[in-house]
Amino acid sequence: MPTVIFINGTSSSGKTSLLKLLQKKLPDPYLDMGIDKFIWMLPSRYLDRPLWDEVLGKALHAGPVGWSLFSGMHHAIAAAASRGNNVLADHVFVEKAWVDECAELFAKTNTYLIGLTCPLEILEQREKDRKDRTLGQARLQYEVIHKYAQYDLELDTATLTTEECAEKVIERLKSPPIAFKSLIPMR
Repeated sequence: MPTVIFINGTSSSGKTSLLKLLQKKLPDPYLDMGIDKFIWMLPSRYLDRPLWDEVLGKALHAGPVGWSLFSGMHHAIAAAASRGNNVLADHVFVEKAWVDECAELFAKTNTYLIGLTCPLEILEQREKDRKDRTLGQARLQYEVIHKYAQYDLELDTATLTTEECAEKVIERLKSPPIAFKSLIPMR
């Protein structure tokens, strides 16, 4: 059975670094089907305002392009896994509907939800140091990023190195996932 690992956290929380290290350390191949891969599929004019607002607004809510893009991402990940592919995907679950959709798609699969946390001051310093992020994204996402999720594992990237985070994820993969099962919306 293929494994899917979602890594959720704010901008500059360490998602991409963890994803890349997991790709190196995990013995089986994992496809990188994260959020940035899908965003970069858009025409470049959508990466700047005003069209950026149609994708992820001010990093807190999705616009109409973002809604279809990220739903397509979720379904593409599910399709890849259904064909036997392991998948790693970093995400910013700022919309409850995205969490609900993923719960519906992945609750009965071998899919883990990993949450990355970090104090806001450190996130903001990382944003400044990186020079490739819109300043303020982490602050906007900070209060909402974990609001709708429950995790198979939470990691504080201020106190753990990327290597330590990867080892904890690999250890967690030895037990069945529970997060998305617990997130199935009530009907």
